[in-house]
Amino acid sequence: MQATRIRQKDGIFYFASYPAADILSKVRFISRYYSEGDEISPQAVPHNDEIAQFIARIERTDEAFQRQLSRAKVRSLKNFYEMAVGQPPIPGTVLLFTADTLRFTASGAHGDIGSLQEPDSKYLIIDGQHRLAALRFYLRENPSEAGGISVPCIIFDGRSEDFAAEMFVIINSTPTRINKSHLVDLYERVSWADPDRRFAARIVEDLYSEGDSPLRYRINRLGGRSQKDKWILQAELFNEVHRWVSADWKKIRQTTNTYREEERYYAVIRDFLKAAQRVWGDAWGHDGYMVTKPVALKAMVRVCADLARQDAEPAEGRIKRWEERLAPWAEQVRAFRVDGFYERFPAKGQIERVARIHRELAKAAGVETRSNKSGSQ
Repeated sequence: MQATRIRQKDGIFYFASYPAADILSKVRFISRYYSEGDEISPQAVPHNDEIAQFIARIERTDEAFQRQLSRAKVRSLKNFYEMAVGQPPIPGTVLLFTADTLRFTASGAHGDIGSLQEPDSKYLIIDGQHRLAALRFYLRENPSEAGGISVPCIIFDGRSEDFAAEMFVIINSTPTRINKSHLVDLYERVSWADPDRRFAARIVEDLYSEGDSPLRYRINRLGGRSQKDKWILQAELFNEVHRWVSADWKKIRQTTNTYREEERYYAVIRDFLKAAQRVWGDAWGHDGYMVTKPVALKAMVRVCADLARQDAEPAEGRIKRWEERLAPWAEQVRAFRVDGFYERFPAKGQIERVARIHRELAKAAGVETRSNKSGSQ
């Protein structure tokens, strides 16, 4: 395959033009894509292929929504391919990744133009799955068009999976491409993420996935498309956890093992939420109450941070100890009914309302807040 070698600082990658039929046989789709009466099934992702697993998790966070997004976006692209005559149907490059190290053989006087070995396995698509899915559907209906379409490709090879993950977030990190909740998943994978953000992201990941977490599978990773069984956006929860971590970061970064410290912080918030769940009783998770809605959960995370600074140790007996501490919340259950909630907690917006609920819950439990110490909000 003819290719151009491109050098940028310490990075080397390749530009190549693939005939449409060839590229469709050399890539793997890790999400399901739909067109009218037709579909592309996702290929199985090996457990040891971390980056493919990672991207697939984002692509398939919400299967029903992804089906709708896929169908609409693929149909729009396919229609464009049908209408494009004077304009190139795929003017932008598709980004491909292979863990194989490809051999490049320069030809002629120009040392950066030559022949590039193709990988033994199929490429992972870092950017362009929808475009290639639409192309496959288009060519199924118009096979004679295959010879007149070539796809411009940028190929990254022989790098670590973390490199591919970092490239994925660089390409997808604008608001129109990937939402803030998905970006939380990426903090642990990219080299430029601040260590406190990575730390907070691991706590949120544990809150979502660990079997002993009261928020397990209740965190909405999809973004703005809320689901009935989800309680809070991942980005919202991350912001509160990061607020807590940032305030304690000077102490955290002095520890010799931040992963063990993250486990300790997770255990603290887990125990706090278990204690709160017991105190709130039937109102916990009930649609008729605001207890597990974002405004209340965010306020409770702030109370957790305040209480942890005063009474986190010993860990043994902490849930029972905190259940007794939070017991006065049971008397406020009626105030957290959905009907009239916003009148009972008037505020100019959610930021002010979360701060107000934080203060009232902390006061009821006799927990001194950081704002009380500093005299500010």
